[in-house]
Amino acid sequence: MPDFAAERLSFVSSGTGEANAAMTRLRARYGDVGLDRAEVVVALGGDGLMLQTLHTVLLRHVPVFGMNCGSVGFLMNDFSDDGLIERLTAAKPTRITPLQMQVTDVHGQAHEALALNEVSLFRTSYQAVKVEIIVDGLTQMAELICDGILLATPAGSTAYNLSAHGPILPIDSPLLALTPISPFRPRRWRGAILPNTAVVQFKTREIDKRPVSAVADNVEFKNVAEVSVRENRDHRVTLLFDPGTGLEERVLSEQFRY
Repeated sequence: MPDFAAERLSFVSSGTGEANAAMTRLRARYGDVGLDRAEVVVALGGDGLMLQTLHTVLLRHVPVFGMNCGSVGFLMNDFSDDGLIERLTAAKPTRITPLQMQVTDVHGQAHEALALNEVSLFRTSYQAVKVEIIVDGLTQMAELICDGILLATPAGSTAYNLSAHGPILPIDSPLLALTPISPFRPRRWRGAILPNTAVVQFKTREIDKRPVSAVADNVEFKNVAEVSVRENRDHRVTLLFDPGTGLEERVLSEQFRY
């Protein structure tokens, strides 16, 4: 990374007492030029704040260095008031390519959103989802009956995808994880690993009886009829990690947890 000066920084907080106090101290010590002028953003909180901050800077390509002031900090570095400029200069960048979700709802309206972790479909009633899965124009599964299904990036493979028993993907792998959520039929289908060039379509069935929502990270659209997902290589976000503690190392370690 290039040398960073304090006058190029901006700080954001998750809003907790701990994070706000940390932000006050760091702003007093290093200053804050605001998000619009920042060349690096320091996020103080947990993984939820990191994801929110990455979406905020997504179109500006500003790197983000997180420090953990929350309960979950998989995407965060350890917190310290000291040596921030030196840490930023030595930081290792990890770049994430988002997924582009395109939705057509039951009224024929089109919607779009970007996802850094995953695109998910969920049932929104007591009825299970019925969905056809199409990859690169070919139907790979005519009907999956389930609570939902998700398509995760390598960065998102350790998030909800892992909780749904999906595979962990190396962070630099050209792959996507397609994972069912509580599959009923076929019951033993565990999902698929797809190339990141794939275009994945989901067509919902019996949509009046079985309403479905589609979610790209934290953006939700309800009553969807069809969803198309592909990588959007026009946009990338950059996370900064202390040397030896990058996302590659964390993803590797996560595979040996039990």
